[in-house]
Amino acid sequence: MSFNWKKTIIVVFDIVIAAYLILAVTAFNKPAEKAAMCSEVKIDIDDEMPDGFLNANEIKQILERQHLYPLAKPMMDVNARDIEETLLKNPFVQQAECYKAQNGHVCISLKQRMPIMHVMSNKDDNYYVDIHGSILPETRYASDLLVVTGTITRKYAQKKLTPVVNEMVSDKFWQSQIVQLHVLDDGSLEAVPRVGDHVIYLGAPTDIPQKLERLRKFYLYGLNQAGWNKYSYISVEFDNQIICKKK
Repeated sequence: MSFNWKKTIIVVFDIVIAAYLILAVTAFNKPAEKAAMCSEVKIDIDDEMPDGFLNANEIKQILERQHLYPLAKPMMDVNARDIEETLLKNPFVQQAECYKAQNGHVCISLKQRMPIMHVMSNKDDNYYVDIHGSILPETRYASDLLVVTGTITRKYAQKKLTPVVNEMVSDKFWQSQIVQLHVLDDGSLEAVPRVGDHVIYLGAPTDIPQKLERLRKFYLYGLNQAGWNKYSYISVEFDNQIICKKK
C-alpha cells in the first residue's frame, strides 16, 4: 500500500493552523485580561437591618484594612477566595460569596447573623446573642434589641434565654411590648413592658408561650378595663392564675 503524502501534509497543516490559532487567541487575550480593571463593587447584604451591625460601608472598610477592596485594581489581581475568607472572620457574617463578572464588576453577597438580644450581665459581661444562641461581641452600633440584665452566664444566655427571646421576637406584639428582661439570682425572669407601669414576673424560663398567652388575655380583658397603671407587679408564673400587686 502506497503512503499518501498529500493527505499527511494536509493533516499536519491543519494541526499547525490549530496550534497557531490557540496561541494567537491566548496571546491576544492575556493583555486584555491584564488591562481589565475593577470598575464597580456591588455589595448585597441579606437581612440588612435599619440599625444593623453590617452595611456596605462597613464591608468596604473591612476589605480596605486588609488591602483587598477591589475597586480600580486589575481584575487578575482580585482574589475572590481571599475576600470571602476575610469577611467570614467577622463574627456578624454568617455566609459570604464573591465572584468576578466579565464587565469589570466584583459582586459580594453576604448573609449576616441576626442578633435578638443585648446581654449586659451584672458581671460586666457585655455581648449579643443571635437566633441560634451564638455569642456575638459588643459592637459600636446601636440597635433596637431586647436588653437582658441580671445574673447571667453565657451558658444560661445560650441555652435558656435564646428560646425565651425567640418566642417573644417572633410575635410582633411582644416584640414591641417587652423591652427588657431581668434574670434574678435563682434564674427566674422578670420582664419590663413598654406600656404600663408594672413589672411582669415570668418565673422559670419554661412554658413561655402559655405564660405570654395568659398575660395577653389579662391585658385584653383586665388592664384595658382596670387601667394599665393600677398594678405594680403581675405574676404569670403559675398555671391558670395571675397574681397582681396593686400600687
